Amino acid sequence: MAGRAQIPTSNSALIAMIADEDTVTGFLMAGVGNVDLRRKTNYLIVDSKTTVKAIEDTFKDYTTREDIAIILISQYVANMIRFLVDSYNKPVPAILEIPSKDHPYDPAHDSVLSRVKYLFSAESVASGRR
Repeated sequence: MAGRAQIPTSNSALIAMIADEDTVTGFLMAGVGNVDLRRKTNYLIVDSKTTVKAIEDTFKDYTTREDIAIILISQYVANMIRFLVDSYNKPVPAILEIPSKDHPYDPAHDSVLSRVKYLFSAESVASGRR
């Protein structure tokens, strides 16, 4: 059909995950998983044997890959590398902290939520509201 826009396949972006096995498995079953020609995946399963260095290296890799648009990271894993998560300030890939089955979500440690609260409080002070 003429005039119909083609969906670019070379510019498609992935969702990456750094989380526990149950969370990653759920997202993989939903079709989020990817393995490229170099056998690089878009997920890291974190368990008791996973080192903090491996998590740091994976986070740094995912934040520099051009094919990743969103990184989902379990909050308890993000707490292990909090200095990296808090210092990351680029819009893409976006970092989203998610809860896991075994670790409750704590909004006080969510870097995105704290930035949003800061922006709204600064905006409301600047505009004279509240």
